[in-house]
Amino acid sequence: MAEEQKNGLTEALETGASAAHLAKGAIKAGKAVSGAAKGAATGGPYGAAAGALWESRRSIGKILAAAAVLLLLPVLFVLMLPGLIFDGFSSAFSPADPETPVLNSETAIIENANTITFTISGILREGMEDVMERIERDFAASDGDGMEVVNPYETSPVYNANLFVSQYCAAKEKEFANISIADMAAVMRRGKSHLYSYRRTEEIREKTVEDPETGEETTVSEKWMIYTVLYNGEDYFADQVFALTEDQKEFAADYAGNLSLFLGDGLVQNLEGWEGNSIPSLGDVRFTDGSTEVVYYNQLDERYAGKPYGTDHIGGYGCGPTSMAMVVSSLAGETVDPERMAQWAYENGYWCKGSGSYHALIPGAAENWGLAVSGCTPSEPQRLLDALADGKLVVAIMSKGHFTSGGHFIVLRGVKDGKILVADPASYRRSGQLWDLSIILNEASRRAGAGGPFWIIG
Repeated sequence: MAEEQKNGLTEALETGASAAHLAKGAIKAGKAVSGAAKGAATGGPYGAAAGALWESRRSIGKILAAAAVLLLLPVLFVLMLPGLIFDGFSSAFSPADPETPVLNSETAIIENANTITFTISGILREGMEDVMERIERDFAASDGDGMEVVNPYETSPVYNANLFVSQYCAAKEKEFANISIADMAAVMRRGKSHLYSYRRTEEIREKTVEDPETGEETTVSEKWMIYTVLYNGEDYFADQVFALTEDQKEFAADYAGNLSLFLGDGLVQNLEGWEGNSIPSLGDVRFTDGSTEVVYYNQLDERYAGKPYGTDHIGGYGCGPTSMAMVVSSLAGETVDPERMAQWAYENGYWCKGSGSYHALIPGAAENWGLAVSGCTPSEPQRLLDALADGKLVVAIMSKGHFTSGGHFIVLRGVKDGKILVADPASYRRSGQLWDLSIILNEASRRAGAGGPFWIIG
């Protein structure tokens, strides 16, 4: 009887687990429920409850007692996420959705997420202005004849908003009641000088000058100061501004991973069941049946599958870099394979541990290689078709359906006979098929970030 009840409860919990896939380790804040914590390590909040029930499976009384853990699910849910996403619980309701409690309002949470991103972007701009002022002061005090600024972040700042949020909340663990978007902004502004720094080198340059009276040309030497702007990164900020301990840094990393999954910004871009397998090298594959010739790469190709993507591997988690390797190699006049793109994505903060890539990888990589990029929604089918007909490529983030059981980047590469041509980085077979536009539109992620779920490039 007890076993039957356990099985029934477990089945019910497992049914809901697909919507509760955000557990990684941040449950450490709830150590008091150790039995639940064991379940949370593998199954999210529902797994936490299932774990507690499993531990108590030998008697009906204990099962009923453990079932009370279900009442803790909202608490566990909150503990797994940085409180800032709920604006620090400063109010039970949000102006964005005054009829629904903020914990239950997707509208309010998305509004908070957008406000957070906008706020951090603004502070990054202020940080950039700050470092440029410091560079100007440094040059004024030097003996240089001229200056040049190399700034790779001028038009395309790179940052991990989820990690900033998580580090702030980790730093506030003993002041949880004070968490708010406004307070985070104030803390970050006080430390904006730590966002960017610069490196100065000196260079002697020669130039030709003409005597205005005689017209005679002479060569003169000038000392130039070359300033390279450096983004110090979230880790540096964690040390210098938030002053996090090692435990807090680990806690913040868990927070960030959970938040990424919760917001869909990483949408678990992994090949289900990938166990290190690969396929024989495909060699040089090019698709020529669309308006644009497309260089094709497959993340499972033995040349790339086992190569690192952060601490993950391209074979299991590299659909994003592989898709952008195809786009860049096809449109930018430069061959960039998945290994190189994965390394670039990792170095520039687009890798999301255990989840694939932040959606910002797509516009970030496009802009880095000089390609025009614009976001597009499923409500703009004609825009997609026109772009593909014009020879542009479209990167799409797909949700559960024909292409994936979780999240997966693919490339839309053209239109033929009224149907869509794709380049699927996980399947050469699917890349050779024609697809109804309705399938693409219906299965595109509804929780995409960074302008998605479609990015028109070219």
